[in-house]
Amino acid sequence: MKKMIKFPSIEQFRNIVADINRTYNFVGLDDNGDAIYDPSRPKPVLTFKGTIKLHGTNAGVSFNALEGMWAQSRENIITPEKDNAGFAWFVETNKGVFQNLFYDVMTTHKINANENTISIYGEWAGKGIQKAVAISNIDKSFFIFAVKISPHPKDENDTPVAYWIDSSNLRCPEARIYNIEDYKSFTIDIDFNNPQLVQNQIIDMTIEVENECPVGKAFGFEGIGEGIVFSHLTEDGKRYIFKSKGEKHSKGSKVTTLKPVDDAKLNKIIDVVNKISPDWRLQQMLDKTFDLMNGGTIDIKRMGEFIRNVVQDIMKEESDTIAEAGLEPKDINSKISERCRLYFFAKQNEEVGLN
Repeated sequence: MKKMIKFPSIEQFRNIVADINRTYNFVGLDDNGDAIYDPSRPKPVLTFKGTIKLHGTNAGVSFNALEGMWAQSRENIITPEKDNAGFAWFVETNKGVFQNLFYDVMTTHKINANENTISIYGEWAGKGIQKAVAISNIDKSFFIFAVKISPHPKDENDTPVAYWIDSSNLRCPEARIYNIEDYKSFTIDIDFNNPQLVQNQIIDMTIEVENECPVGKAFGFEGIGEGIVFSHLTEDGKRYIFKSKGEKHSKGSKVTTLKPVDDAKLNKIIDVVNKISPDWRLQQMLDKTFDLMNGGTIDIKRMGEFIRNVVQDIMKEESDTIAEAGLEPKDINSKISERCRLYFFAKQNEEVGLN
């Protein structure tokens, strides 16, 4: 039986930051099966590729050796009789081309179609699908942006995990099947220990695309673009993905956009916090809070007290340093608290022998 294999929603930048934090802070399960997280664990620096977000409709084509090939919209399996903007008919009339694309996936990545379903996703865009953007002027075309492999369960107790593979080699321009990676793209390194530092870069890139869509321009049409999709594919097939959209195409509808940050001020805050909260000060306040020198132990229930002691000591001893940097306590308190939490969990781990 043909199964709908839905393309996941593309989240905002803040969602990816939260996902990365959960993934890299996770250390295991407790006796009750609840997740244990360690915020002191360092987060990675990951390179994301940004490709043009097209204003069309999400579409996909899936295939396995048992059920053959079928077309999908974002929510449903579609057919020429029950179509979505003509995409199922496009797939039907280009069956041979799509079969070749699936064959390329199987041979390049050694995928057994008897044991897996292959799904090729893209944006179905062009005349009559959306309005007010540059690509609304082109003939309807399919722009590939992802390929997912969904292993079949071996038995009723088997729950295999789907994974993503590189899709950059798939295209057939003669059939109006293109690859989004053939157009202008962007690269950005995101340090998830301080992800705010890239927000302005992301905004600048998005404004560039919004002012003139590179894909529309490649087809000879000037006009605005929707935004950028940033993605990072891990070695084990997990895909981190988020979108950044402009507002010009929305025509009054609500669009979530990143807010600019003051890069110079943020870097100054990080530098000052590192300067005024050295390890010796944090250790001193840890000793004071938990009376470690007299046999006390670190207790997470009193972490807030530890943070307050650090902040009070800093305000007492380092107010001149903060003022000379042109900062106020409200500018740095959240970063001090974050540094305290990381130090607290690192020391707690040492106490129980995890480091």
